[in-house]
Amino acid sequence: MKRRKKLGLLLSSTLAAQSWHAVWAREDQAPKNHVQDATAGEAGREEHPAPQAGWPEPPRAHSGSPNIVLILVDDVGFGTTTAFGGPISTPNFDRLAASGLKYNNFHVNSLCSPTRSALLTGYNNHEVGFGTVAEAATDYPGYNSLLPEDITPVAEVLKENGYSTAAVGKWHNTPTWQVSPAGPFDRWPTGRWGFEHFYGFLAGADNQYYTRIYRDQTPVEPKATPEQGYHFTTDITNDAIKWLHQHDAVAQDKPFFLYYATGATHTPHQVAQKWIDKYKGKFDQGWDVIRQQSFDRQKALGVIPANAELTPRPDTLPAWDSLTPQQKKLLAHEAEVYAGFTEQTDYEIGRLLDAIREEGQADNTIVIEIFGDNGASAEGGPDGTDAQDVNGKPLSIDARLDAAGALGSEVYMNHFAAAWAWALTSPFQGTKQDASHLGGTTDPLVISWPGHISDKGGLRTQFAHVNDIAPTLYQLTGITPPDTHDGVKQLPLEGTSLAYTFDHPNEPSHHHVQYFATSGNRGIYKDGWWAGDLYHETWERNAALFSGNNKEPDTHPWELYNINEDYSQAHDLAATHPEKLKELQALFRQEAERNHVYPLLPGIDPYPTGQLKGQKVFTYRAGVDRIVPRIAPNVAGRSYTITADIDVPASGAEGVIFAQGSRYGGLTLFVKDNRVIYEINAHGNRSGQIVSSEPLAPGKAHIVVDITPRKNPEEPKKNPPVRPFFAPPPAPGTGQLSINGKAAGQGDFANVVVSSNETLDIGSDLGSPVSPDYKSPNRFTGSIDTVTVEIH
Repeated sequence: MKRRKKLGLLLSSTLAAQSWHAVWAREDQAPKNHVQDATAGEAGREEHPAPQAGWPEPPRAHSGSPNIVLILVDDVGFGTTTAFGGPISTPNFDRLAASGLKYNNFHVNSLCSPTRSALLTGYNNHEVGFGTVAEAATDYPGYNSLLPEDITPVAEVLKENGYSTAAVGKWHNTPTWQVSPAGPFDRWPTGRWGFEHFYGFLAGADNQYYTRIYRDQTPVEPKATPEQGYHFTTDITNDAIKWLHQHDAVAQDKPFFLYYATGATHTPHQVAQKWIDKYKGKFDQGWDVIRQQSFDRQKALGVIPANAELTPRPDTLPAWDSLTPQQKKLLAHEAEVYAGFTEQTDYEIGRLLDAIREEGQADNTIVIEIFGDNGASAEGGPDGTDAQDVNGKPLSIDARLDAAGALGSEVYMNHFAAAWAWALTSPFQGTKQDASHLGGTTDPLVISWPGHISDKGGLRTQFAHVNDIAPTLYQLTGITPPDTHDGVKQLPLEGTSLAYTFDHPNEPSHHHVQYFATSGNRGIYKDGWWAGDLYHETWERNAALFSGNNKEPDTHPWELYNINEDYSQAHDLAATHPEKLKELQALFRQEAERNHVYPLLPGIDPYPTGQLKGQKVFTYRAGVDRIVPRIAPNVAGRSYTITADIDVPASGAEGVIFAQGSRYGGLTLFVKDNRVIYEINAHGNRSGQIVSSEPLAPGKAHIVVDITPRKNPEEPKKNPPVRPFFAPPPAPGTGQLSINGKAAGQGDFANVVVSSNETLDIGSDLGSPVSPDYKSPNRFTGSIDTVTVEIH
């Protein structure tokens, strides 16, 4: 499909009469020319004019241009924060809201990467190639995760207009197969996305204690261990503050754009115990009561209309009163952990904002905080996730209660029950991934700009979308996005500036049409009307999501709402307004075709053509590390051989030769007490271990491990391709170990189908340790020639 033009660029309305318009004024920036005396020289020599002297003028921002801090929190529902009536204390978000404007009709894309791509560009997410998360990319244009050349992100435009730019935290907008030491790096944060500095992780989620961090393009390890108090959110806040201090020291007159995107509160819900303890007992009344209480506070605060209705709990979620006492105790504690995680996130954001105030920059800094990139996540399923058996099945409720004291620590990749997500989206129906309902697509927005927003603490009700943020920044900074960039004609922006809302609280929304599409769920908005089709509930896993089915999923009837009158989508009007529904269905198809939304269910292509497609043999040398799962060998459900050629000094050797994965699942070949050991970790459990029968002798050693899965009766007759999000079922297996051609051990493994959500490392185990028999990094003290993994 040809890429198209759309009528209209940015809002033509001028803010000339407004007090803050003066900051747009551009000073004369022409470089000063220094003329050299051309008359000097040897007598009789023909005179020529001297070349005009003068340094090239760097890009300079308009005089008085504001600094920009753009804050994005992960996986939070509309009814979570105290600023919007929720049960979780967020004093710094409350303080920001009191100094600026709150928006209660602001919309995101119901999934991580899609929201971020629209936020950072001003375009619809499918146009940017992010119809889904980066890990699920496929080769359809709307889903390939490849930032196109006819779209230039806002950070790049600001940088080219004299801004310093930095991003810290979660990224999630780089093609996963390009996250490698070989790049290419043009779609990394420091590439075409326009950030001069990056510190954070590139994936959709990460361990808050053993985070896979990159500084610009270089992998780095956390500065401390969990035992020493390390936490990722604190780390990125420290880095952001340091960057601000350095910027202030050397370029005080240059404006900055800081993008601060937390990995919190995405699973795993990990935070220090002191934060969890603050909420002990505060969720004992259960999700039905918590949701009602939030709704009552929202009414009292005025952040929802007086006539808004609280939508009922879906039949697929249990009533709190139907649970056993043991279930209530465990699930209430899950919510306590999440609440502590959320409040700690707000605390770190407060530290960042305090640093800006201390530098005297607050009055000239626009702060935009979006407390959620989608609705609260119901991906924890009916009971949440924590302690599992070797096959990934939850342990008994009693066993989980016994382990509950470790929730929030590095021990578990824990998540709360789906009904908590529903409770925290009050008053809406829907959660993360639900593009058809407001609970998946509505999140709190606050914009603060001291001295320029007079209605402090005011509420704005205009329909707005995450793609409106970039156009807003362009208008507030007086920057016009380029028509052409690097010789490529640029598409017109999709979003509309929100600047008109600052002084005109009752002006109708300038954003008239917006589509939503995530994982087969779809919605369409036009001038107060909303139509949607719920294909699946987030907590009900559906293999069809990754099937590559190109047909529209018409298994569920469309719904219709007038959200100008029915704020929470409590009354479905599809039966009484069939013509309006048909109009919006046709509009959705039009917008979907225009924005590369089809197919709605694109499937997943594990590797793009030409890179690792069909690769069976992977060879690594000493020192190779931080190889991410998408470009590492995927041995789940396969027979494979690991071969290592090492040299053992006379004093012996200890440490990791090869590791792939983490404490939550992976493989490791290591030496301990002079014995070679191969271990598989499945879902945080030791699946099996082979220990060499003889000590490892000094000198060269050729180590071979062969793993063969046994057929699982649950396995389908035709095993599907091994894909992210769609692995084969658990299967036991056997292993053989040999050293220098001589059998050295064998063993059985309860499950050889394991995920590896960290990295592959040679000569160490970075991140969390695969085996409990050592602590990371456990570097190998001998020498390694090569390690080869061959998939059969």
